[in-house]
Amino acid sequence: MPAKSSTIVTALTAAALAAIGVLGYQATASASGPLTPVRGQAKPAAERPAAREQHDKKDTPPAPAPVPEHSGTGKRVVYALGAKRVWLVGADGAAQRTFPVAPSAVSPAPGTYPVTSRSVSVTGSDGVAVEHVVVFATVNGAVVGFSAAVDGSTPAPGGANGKKTGGIRESRADGAALWDFAVRGVKVVVVP
Repeated sequence: MPAKSSTIVTALTAAALAAIGVLGYQATASASGPLTPVRGQAKPAAERPAAREQHDKKDTPPAPAPVPEHSGTGKRVVYALGAKRVWLVGADGAAQRTFPVAPSAVSPAPGTYPVTSRSVSVTGSDGVAVEHVVVFATVNGAVVGFSAAVDGSTPAPGGANGKKTGGIRESRADGAALWDFAVRGVKVVVVP
């Protein structure tokens, strides 16, 4: 009878190994496929349409504001007075960067101006330390140009101490980009 018991043990061992193999295969297959929720359990967020839409909206940045029409051609800086926004436009007519600005107390008239001077850092007419100054106009004795305050401040709406200032302020990062783009002689187009 010993032959019969060894046959039974061998058969049981083979069956157990086969069962383990089947269970292992099922575990691998279910781990690589989609998760099936247990009855009464909510679907994972990735499978819920509203969650997917909300996630997609967060990942999609808003479209940049288009370059204003009638702002010229070629490489230029476009400054929209009403929109309080600047565009750095390449020679191909495409905006390379756009950003909001804090307007100065004195605004230049719409038109085209060349960059006339640049300063790495100075004290602004409002007494604030500024950097990346790009000057392009003078209005009633006030020098008008773009700059970034080192402390991140913006000019007072009416001017400092009643003095009409011409500093158009942007963030330090935007100021550095404008500085690199607007070398002496580049056009600054001011639009309403």
